[in-house]
Amino acid sequence: MNFSLSTIGQPATPCYVYDMALLDRTLQAISTAAARYPNYRVHYAVKANANPRILSTIAAAGLGADCVSGGEVRAALEAGFPASEIVFAGVGKADWEIELGLEAGIFSFNVESLPELEVINELAAAHSVVARVALRVNPNVSAHTHAHITTGKAENKFGIALEHLTDVVLAAQQMNNVELVGLHFHIGSQLLVMDDYVALCSRVDEIQADFESKGIGPLEHINVGGGLGIDYDTPEANPIPNFDALFDTFAKHLHLREGQTLHFEPGRSVVGQCGALLTKVLYVKQGTAKQFAIVDAGFTELIRPALYGAHHAIRNISSSEPTEEYDVVGPICESSDTFAKGEPLPRCHRGDYLLLLSAGAYGEIMASGYNCRVMQEAIYI
Repeated sequence: MNFSLSTIGQPATPCYVYDMALLDRTLQAISTAAARYPNYRVHYAVKANANPRILSTIAAAGLGADCVSGGEVRAALEAGFPASEIVFAGVGKADWEIELGLEAGIFSFNVESLPELEVINELAAAHSVVARVALRVNPNVSAHTHAHITTGKAENKFGIALEHLTDVVLAAQQMNNVELVGLHFHIGSQLLVMDDYVALCSRVDEIQADFESKGIGPLEHINVGGGLGIDYDTPEANPIPNFDALFDTFAKHLHLREGQTLHFEPGRSVVGQCGALLTKVLYVKQGTAKQFAIVDAGFTELIRPALYGAHHAIRNISSSEPTEEYDVVGPICESSDTFAKGEPLPRCHRGDYLLLLSAGAYGEIMASGYNCRVMQEAIYI
């Protein structure tokens, strides 16, 4: 990570800063790790960060795209991702979004329900095309992560329940304008325990064996989603996630059938550490029992702490004075507009620059205009 005043300068804040060299190194790490398995394919999850420069850099590195809206499909195409490398998931695809994917000729729709499958078949017939589809399965696999970002448990809204899966497969096989090419899974985000993926491998193996007993398949590909986490606590020590461990886990524990390809959809692990939110201290206020560093960024720029109770490491890059504890808070008229409580920082002063690290994923992309606020343009170093 190369975040310092000498490289960043003194820009208008709040703004995002992207270390493009770190992004390049991360992309190289992914390519090197995946290259050991010729049947692996990697699609970047656009929902993590759709900044056009970030997207074009990832596309140029040869990754495909994982999209969850028509807007993301359009952004991916504009950034240079080939349509043949775009997968499109999401529980609520509107007709125009499906038609956009059909017209572009994307690799696959990851279908989440029988009603959606029926609509895709109808729209594909109207366009005189055959849509490639993979069925997103809810594997009922628990992941060790925040409850708001689990996606593979029975109570989650995502995917087709295991008890309905065979019926949906049989229905797809009777449709003239869809081609069933794969199965799709995604169990959650910010996963740091490989055991979660081992459990997913076991469930995929069970499903494939069940299909074979019924004369179904094997299908062209298996898509195991994304979710690999990053180090929010000590990001400088671990700027690039362990992609070798991720790919090796599936190579060891998932029994692919002959000719099957395995697809991954990393997002946070690709861009999380290359981005930081830069903010300036407006005031240092002494409270009754604590002191506040009031900054010009708020949850309008980085909502994760307010939404998930997430913590981002904070650095005062303007001060080398002794450490004091601060509640780092923003200017939004909500009590939840707090980035950290009791955060140890070098003594803060009005005008100091603070960096909230590990904000390249679900930072800029989730920003809002609440309170009619305006965020400054991103900086690339």
